[in-house]
Amino acid sequence: MPFYDLNVPHDSDARNLSRTIAFHAELGFTQIAIALSITGKIPTTPPPVPLESITVPKSVSLLTRLTLHIHDPSQNHRLAQLQSAYNLIALRPTTEKALGLCCNSLECDLISLDFSVRLGYPLRFKTVASALQRGIRFEICYSPGITGGSDARRNLIGGTAALIRATRGRGIIISSEARSALGLRGPWDVINLAVVWGINQERGKEAICEEARKVLQLARLKRESYRGVVDIVFGGEKVEDVAKNKDETRLMNGTKRKAIDISGGVSQTEEAGNERTLSKGQMKRLKKQQRNAKLEGAEAASSEKDQSQPPAAMPILHETLVAHGKT
Repeated sequence: MPFYDLNVPHDSDARNLSRTIAFHAELGFTQIAIALSITGKIPTTPPPVPLESITVPKSVSLLTRLTLHIHDPSQNHRLAQLQSAYNLIALRPTTEKALGLCCNSLECDLISLDFSVRLGYPLRFKTVASALQRGIRFEICYSPGITGGSDARRNLIGGTAALIRATRGRGIIISSEARSALGLRGPWDVINLAVVWGINQERGKEAICEEARKVLQLARLKRESYRGVVDIVFGGEKVEDVAKNKDETRLMNGTKRKAIDISGGVSQTEEAGNERTLSKGQMKRLKKQQRNAKLEGAEAASSEKDQSQPPAAMPILHETLVAHGKT
């Protein structure tokens, strides 16, 4: 079963980030998102996430993520220009108005709340439910509460409990936001943390497996499909194999163009193709005609044979007449 960690902050120190990813692989995580955080004005061109200098284990697949801190609701957030450059777009509101804007109108994949500090506003069910109806999930990051002091831990427990009450335990994913390997915990330890926060074990497992997978799928549909409805599914075959299968299908259906002999006759391939074009009903009628022709031929042959032979009584009558001298 794949485990996901959709929030690993990008570090300029490639060695430290590589050690963190390697420790993820040892713990059993297979999908990791490297997050780039932006505070303030949104740039016109999306900044890339440098992944070239990172050493990645074979069992781990890296994703890119952009986390935007939303302060001013009146600002024009150009999120449509950023969705094609990253696998995930996450928003982190800092005020209640910014949270309402993120839940109701802004296009994103995740709403990540910073529970390491005390929230200055309540989490209301009506505001949170509007985001859940749009397919947006809420993210809880546990590493700041572990590596921080007692205040950060207390704020994390209180904020998580408030989010669970507001969402009724639905649409929640759990990420690490670990800046080093010391802030990481194994998948089952994260599930136990969720049980302590008030989420049952089944939903805690879904928070790092199923719900995270759904977030990635919805984000991919937004990028690659038309309004999340039409998508092209590739089965994994090679392009040459697909073209070959199409040609074979056309040949079986008799729709492929056949080569013509230089002498002007029809090639054997075309004759075979014409035979394959007969439907089942035509084949049955053809067999019936052949069977009737054989029966008619057999009856005609039997009638000719009967006419060529003399009746059986003629030789006996001839011998009787000779015996009596009447011939």
